[in-house]
Amino acid sequence: MRTNLLQRCRPWLLVLGLAVLVLPAATLPTAAATPNLPALGGASALSLAQERRLGDEIARSLYRSPDFIDDPLLHDYLQSIWQPLMQAAQRRGEVSPELAERFAWELLFSRERSVNAFALPGGYLGLHLGLLAISTSADEIAAVLAHELAHVSQRHIARRIEHGQQQTPWVIGAMILGALAANAARNADIANAAMAGGQAVALQGQLAFSRDMEREADRVGLDIMAEAGFDGRGFVTLFSKLQAAARLNDGGSFPYLRTHPMTAERSADIEARLHDLGPARQAQSPVPAPVHALMAARARVLSETGSDRLQALAATLRASSAGRSASHLPTALENEELGRLYAATLAAARLREPALALHGLQRLQALAPTEPATQEKLRWLQLELLLLPAQALPLAQQQQLGTLLQAALQSDRRAALLLGAQASLQHGTELQRLAIARLQARTSLHPNDALAWQTLAGLHLAQQQPVRAARAEAEARLALLDAPGALERLRAARRLGQAPGAADHIEQSIIDARLRHVEEVARLQALPWQ
Repeated sequence: MRTNLLQRCRPWLLVLGLAVLVLPAATLPTAAATPNLPALGGASALSLAQERRLGDEIARSLYRSPDFIDDPLLHDYLQSIWQPLMQAAQRRGEVSPELAERFAWELLFSRERSVNAFALPGGYLGLHLGLLAISTSADEIAAVLAHELAHVSQRHIARRIEHGQQQTPWVIGAMILGALAANAARNADIANAAMAGGQAVALQGQLAFSRDMEREADRVGLDIMAEAGFDGRGFVTLFSKLQAAARLNDGGSFPYLRTHPMTAERSADIEARLHDLGPARQAQSPVPAPVHALMAARARVLSETGSDRLQALAATLRASSAGRSASHLPTALENEELGRLYAATLAAARLREPALALHGLQRLQALAPTEPATQEKLRWLQLELLLLPAQALPLAQQQQLGTLLQAALQSDRRAALLLGAQASLQHGTELQRLAIARLQARTSLHPNDALAWQTLAGLHLAQQQPVRAARAEAEARLALLDAPGALERLRAARRLGQAPGAADHIEQSIIDARLRHVEEVARLQALPWQ
């Protein structure tokens, strides 16, 4: 039944199910550690290792979804919000050292335009780009991530499974996923798959939300936000948006409302706690407002899959007006204008219209504030123009961007390095060799960076190094939790390395060692639940 459900249910609909499965909250530490919260039971039914394995199983299916996206710029931006929250949760004791070590603590992104966020067992959290696109501050995104972090840190999946011990953890998860997929999907086949097992609907009701659970996640999340230096009023503005949406028929665009019901009581509770925290804990966000405006605009563009919508966004740049001057705009409108121009410029780049994209970049540079974080985001956008066909760019721009590329390849920032490495494929052997050296250094420190491995594989192919390319592809598959796929690529690398004239004894030794490791990983992944 497990395979049947996973094959027949659309992965991102399954995510919605896991969100409901894990989001009912419980108290860890106990209720005594958090005043006015109920004691919601222990988490003895599922070990940390089992919960992590369950999360890995679901994450693996999500990585295979066409909606999964790893955009280096958005990744770096959201990490700038996530890492302070995680560190704050550890300082507060919400995430114990053991939990920090044993869980994945990974962010996943879906390019879907719907407004949703989710939490999986084992430390996986995710956002739909639609939620980032409608947000107006980094504090609102921090509120979402802190709320989801609280759900995971309290091990809600383990606590709820304790109420259904007649079933294995995976069967319970698959039943809930199937039931929710049936509720959300129009496809009759998915509905039939959802009902497999006969108990899914009952289990869905058993694991439904409660006000106590949501209130606990709000309160713990708010404390984590305050500790991390974010403005807790992000919770309030986020609630206002979602409550407004709740009063309307959202037509499926706000699945977050189904897994996180908005109530006046929750909003009032947060308002009261903000008052208790006082002005000292309502700090200015550590993320500048213009930076968020640019990244929200980026999310809006990357969630679009049709050229018509991209054309509509780029149309802003085709107008004869040179744009409004920043000096004549209030701050809020200035940020709105920045986002509008950024979206139009990125849309033009994705439409392969370099002249229009460069025009947009010039307008952005004239409008943007000079503070470093905003200027950095514009340099990264400029780097993306290097990914356009070189002959499409004016010679002067090619030379200017070439200088930028050199700097990017020396950067320690993931976004700059990956964009620069991708662009180096069009800019000569020497730059490609520099990119390879820098990516090898990165993957040695961050072996689970799938996009870095994939980029490295492309560079090895460009350098006529098929054996190393195949091994890098294998490492990318392993980073995406696909051990069978990694084994296939490693075996291909070994065959390539054994071909006449292809001897590279060091590389072959590495491949043999990695084969033994990945074979063991694949064996463990295939083991049945105990």
